[in-house]
Amino acid sequence: MLEKFIPKLRVNTVYDIDLKSLYAKGYRGIITDLDNTLVGAKEPSATPELIIWLEGAKEIGFQIIIVSNNDEGRVSKFTNPLQIPFVHAARKPRIRPFQRALTLMKLSAAQTIVIGDQMMTDVLGGNRSGLFTILVSPIAIHDEGVMTRFNRRMEKLILRRLRNKGLWHEEEKQ
Repeated sequence: MLEKFIPKLRVNTVYDIDLKSLYAKGYRGIITDLDNTLVGAKEPSATPELIIWLEGAKEIGFQIIIVSNNDEGRVSKFTNPLQIPFVHAARKPRIRPFQRALTLMKLSAAQTIVIGDQMMTDVLGGNRSGLFTILVSPIAIHDEGVMTRFNRRMEKLILRRLRNKGLWHEEEKQ
């Protein structure tokens, strides 16, 4: 069960992901979390750097969809200017929002990566859905809500168990 919390890849930010390499391996879709993955939890819109990254991913050939546990108002305000589809109130780590994203993109799990900053939601849900999971470091943990803070505490316990079992090594982050 602990293995479901282990991402396939760990990086500091989305900008550290080698999208061309993933595309060459057959991945065509990106399911990404929003808060503390793409921007800080209180940031209403994309940064210029993020816009360039998103456009670059699309130019490579990726479809992008945001799957967020946040409400429709927050997610639509962020995605509408970018013309990116989204699934809101996702209740990750449930499998259904990931399946919905795959359906919207018309892709299989084997063709899709998921990017997020939480093991308890993004990685667990992505692994349970058969996706290639990428864990990024959270952007701004001081702005997180109660549930996310709870998840972070649970992640610390899980990380301790993974380290004790030899399943997690800090030097693996790229």
